[in-house]
Amino acid sequence: MAESSELDDLFGRLEQMHVPEGYKVEIVEGDVFMARQRDVHWQTTRWIVRALEDRFGLDAPVTSDVRIDFPGELNGFAPDVAKLIDGAERDKRGHWRYQDVEFVAEVISKGTAANDYGAKRMVYAAAGIPVYLIADPYTGRCRVFTHPQDGDYKIDLNAAYGMPVDLTRTDVGITLATEGFPRD
Repeated sequence: MAESSELDDLFGRLEQMHVPEGYKVEIVEGDVFMARQRDVHWQTTRWIVRALEDRFGLDAPVTSDVRIDFPGELNGFAPDVAKLIDGAERDKRGHWRYQDVEFVAEVISKGTAANDYGAKRMVYAAAGIPVYLIADPYTGRCRVFTHPQDGDYKIDLNAAYGMPVDLTRTDVGITLATEGFPRD
């Protein structure tokens, strides 16, 4: 578990630095990224969280911007939205386990879009996350990746904002309304 202690050390150092209010910090493949959180970002995140709460209840294990360590080379992500399985428990360091994540959503920020579409997608697939949703306020589109296998997702669905995103045949079991998703 040298990687976990190295991630803990990196995050400990980051916590000692001044991170401007309204920014989120993640470590992706050993590189530190800081992204500004905008109203468009939060409003989209809120729509997704509300849909999950409507389906699973207010006590559902849903997190936002909370560190979860994923497999691979130093991957300490803070997904915009993560839905955990019922009964999920924190590890001995107090972090959620990636093995208990059944849904992840990321809302694109210009500075970190390449991570969401690239490295994070591959890490989520390698970790076996069943459903990965990307909401992109710049293109006005959602992409849904399902069926992780061999380090990638086998299904990649694309829908314009305003179209319902059908997740009823996944672990999430909802249809996500996107007509209220704001554009940037």
